Amino acid sequence: MIAQSELMILIQFPHLRRRSMPMTPLTWITFIFMTAALGGCAGIGGPSESPFTYKDIQIDTASAGTGDGSTIQFKGNPLPLSGLPLQVGDTLRSANLAKGDLSLIDVTETGRSVRIINIVPSLDTKVCEQQTHYLSEKNQGLDQHVDLITISVDTPFAQARFAKEAGIANVTFLSDFRGGTFGQTHGLLLEGPHVLARTVLVVDRQNVIRHLQVTPDLGHMPDMENAFQVARSLVNEAS
Repeated sequence: MIAQSELMILIQFPHLRRRSMPMTPLTWITFIFMTAALGGCAGIGGPSESPFTYKDIQIDTASAGTGDGSTIQFKGNPLPLSGLPLQVGDTLRSANLAKGDLSLIDVTETGRSVRIINIVPSLDTKVCEQQTHYLSEKNQGLDQHVDLITISVDTPFAQARFAKEAGIANVTFLSDFRGGTFGQTHGLLLEGPHVLARTVLVVDRQNVIRHLQVTPDLGHMPDMENAFQVARSLVNEAS
């Protein structure tokens, strides 16, 4: 499960992430490079030479609701979700995310193929790390036919560091660190800690959401195999 100390790191500077606060270019630059420096201290070096060790983390098969009025459990306490409710059959909603070079891309323009969108609170926690490794390493060749995307509120610098150290090259990382716009727009923002709810989406070529699971407990894994199965069926439909 996500350690409470790790979650506290995420909420240590909420005033820098609130959309309601005016953010000058200088403030953003200071925040970005401060986070990059802190992230660089956490792990320096190239890709890990040893394979990732998967841990026995509970997998949720049910899904929580999304948007205002829904909650996610964390250490037995409910955390309220914020934003517009989302369900299977809805289309992705326009929201900008930051790429590794800090340029922005609308989530609706992330590709014309089937996409598995892996959404995690922070890559610096064990469950998020395992969820993203699972997406990359356990998809049994789906990455040859679908796009794999991971979204978190980590800065693009932290995401790039994680990908390099993990040796993950088949996943596109996008950041919602600029105010949580994607999370708010899709009902997946945990407003208190200002992180995204743990979620897996499967989106078809027309941006229609064909699979949606939000883990009821923030410390549990989603059923990635179920998401893979839905994505595989969409690929087979098109062939």
